[in-house]
Amino acid sequence: MPQDVMRVSVLAVRRPPVTRWGAGELRPLAVLSQEPETPANTLISTENGIETWYLGGRDLVLYSGDTAHHRDNLNSGTPSIWVAIRGQSPERAEIINVTADPYEGEGYASDQDLIVEAVPMPGNVRDRVAAFVTTHHVEIPFKKRKRLPADPNAMTARAPRILQDVDKWVNNPRRR
Repeated sequence: MPQDVMRVSVLAVRRPPVTRWGAGELRPLAVLSQEPETPANTLISTENGIETWYLGGRDLVLYSGDTAHHRDNLNSGTPSIWVAIRGQSPERAEIINVTADPYEGEGYASDQDLIVEAVPMPGNVRDRVAAFVTTHHVEIPFKKRKRLPADPNAMTARAPRILQDVDKWVNNPRRR
């Protein structure tokens, strides 16, 4: 199966708690199309208590079987990359996955342990995804299956709807 792998970097933002009893919140902010020399889990900037962190790099893999999903993403008006991270501490947060498939991103969002955000897709990543879709997409026509008519006189291999007394557990002396 043809695939395209590109390395992207993830930025996250950590906001201060809203109340004194709450914890801060770490959320994916953006995806960079290049991986900088900065080590993973590094604080980049702080402004008014809001911290921007570089979480590290991750491979964005495009599979030829998912080109219809990528095309849906590109045609949505706001192409996005879904970033799934685990952990609220920016020093130990890990990137679980980065995907351009909206349905895979939705699947990650159902996991309660993950923080999943759809962040804007950078222009050069969008161009590469579009090129991959035009190269590898194969339109599969919809074909409605027709059921075969059931023959009421045919012998079936399924169990009868009403069990005989011999087959029941309750009244069968052989099964006691």
